[in-house]
Order: sequence, then C-alpha cells, then structure tokens
Amino acid sequence: MRSLALGLMLLAVASLSACDMDWGSVGGGGVFMQGKPVPSLKTKTLADVGGDMSKLTSYRYPDPRMYEFSVDEALKQGKPMVLEFATPGHCTQCDKQLQLMKEMLNKYEHKVLFLHMDQYYNPEAYDAFQVRGEPWTFVINAQGNVEVVYPGRMLYQEIDPILADLTGQGK
Repeated sequence: MRSLALGLMLLAVASLSACDMDWGSVGGGGVFMQGKPVPSLKTKTLADVGGDMSKLTSYRYPDPRMYEFSVDEALKQGKPMVLEFATPGHCTQCDKQLQLMKEMLNKYEHKVLFLHMDQYYNPEAYDAFQVRGEPWTFVINAQGNVEVVYPGRMLYQEIDPILADLTGQGK
C-alpha cells in the first residue's frame, strides 16, 4: 500500500513538472503557449492560392481580410492579432466562431489582425500551435506574444474586453 501511495505521489510530481517543459514538446496543449512568443510560420494566404478562397477554408462565408497575411507576415505588422483555428467543414461550432471573428474584425479592423487557419489547408499551423480539437482562439499582443489561449467557442463578452485592452479602447 505504501509503495502504491509513493508511486502515485511520484506520478503527480512528474505531471506537475511537465508544466515547466518547453511548449514544443507538449502535445495537444496550445494552452502551454500562453505568455510565449508566437512561432514565425509561413501559412497560406490569398496571394498563394491565386485568390481562390476554396483553397484556404471550408467556411461558407469567408472574409478575405482573414487571409491577407501569413502568420510570419502578420507578426511583422506590430499589431495585436487573433489567430482562429477552425474548420467549419467538420465543426459546427467553428461556423459560429468564425461569424463572431468577422464581427470583431469589423469592429477592430485597423487595430487588430485576424487570421483564420483551417485544418484542411494549413495543417502545419495546427502542429506548431499544438491545436487538437476545434475551435481554438489565440490572442497575440503587438509584441508577438500569446496573451490568451481559448479552447472552444468564445463569446462576444469574452473576447471584446481583451481586444479593447490590447488596442487601448478598454476602460
């Protein structure tokens, strides 16, 4: 009995120490990226696919503004960024999430960059950001560090105050 308790205690300590591991070595845990720099990653843009939206997204109503920049290009702009991982082709919540992102894009268009990553067309981004399941939202500050990682669907009341703070529109 004592050895079982000792074994469980060692397992718990090992699990806690895993939180200090390099984020690149932790699978399926994009949340471990919070506070860390965003990896500079070349992702597909409208220019890369000759303007053909069907080669970038499975979303029925895509907004071209979400596909203007690659992640590496967006980082060079020096603006806050929302990186949305959503594949509406197989995720019903992703459709609603992208509708919300379009609303936020309209509100913060000149102050925040919005990029959409669809698993079918940018799978390397899913690996780099350790995204498993969908949707996932990464809010990135102007310095290129992850401010907020949100697995699952976000609500307007959750993302708007974050973006307002990052753009100086907060209270």
